[in-house]
Amino acid sequence: MMNLKVLYNLYERQLLKDLTPEKIPAHVGVILDGNRRWAKAIGTGTAYGHRKGAAKINEFLGWARELGVQVVTLWMLSTDNLSRPAEELAPLLSIIVDATAEVAEDPAHLVQVVGDMSLLPEEVATQLTGIAEKSAELSKVENRLKVNVAIGYGGRHEITDAVRSLLRSYAERGMSLNEAADVLTIDDISDHLYTRGLPDPDLVIRTSGEQRLSGFLLWQSVHSEFYFCEAFWPDFRRVDFLRALRDYAYRERRLGK
Repeated sequence: MMNLKVLYNLYERQLLKDLTPEKIPAHVGVILDGNRRWAKAIGTGTAYGHRKGAAKINEFLGWARELGVQVVTLWMLSTDNLSRPAEELAPLLSIIVDATAEVAEDPAHLVQVVGDMSLLPEEVATQLTGIAEKSAELSKVENRLKVNVAIGYGGRHEITDAVRSLLRSYAERGMSLNEAADVLTIDDISDHLYTRGLPDPDLVIRTSGEQRLSGFLLWQSVHSEFYFCEAFWPDFRRVDFLRALRDYAYRERRLGK
């Protein structure tokens, strides 16, 4: 009788047959959900669940690079998460910093931190900013995977920040509010988002079985395809990713038309 690993390998090869390069999403957003519930299910502490989730990230990025994805945005900490008890938040922030540093150590990754750093403890914000700057300074590697790490991120907060930044830019040009309102465009707001300069996500994946965005990339995901996976993030497998990509490949993308 075939063992489970052999069966999975056969199934993965079958899934790969449907994934031609033109059907691979350029930008994949991922809501890394379920770390706490995974830990509770096996009777361990929350921090252990977050560490196991962090350990999954580089593995996932390897799959994405292998399949030709160009941009990945990982939602690691929401603005709502910042209200968690200090005894949970402090170790979570430490785990996130370590995970981001590990991702940035790979010269095949170009790491950018997206979110409001002013909401984070000053030491954490400084560490994350330094990690991103160091990643940008690494020697050029052809086809580096752009990795957006969303920390202290909320979709409404991002749009508010974008509008605030845009209004300030208008004021610096000596424009009144009425003049600004007359020339304001969708592209103007897009140009002030945390992800400015990057393509909008083609596919958004959420793990843990929850079927909502919870504020993830609200502006950018207007034409995205969504895929909800039952597996908790620490249990997310390559075959789960391939299923998501196959599902995406089968969809007819109308892009609002």
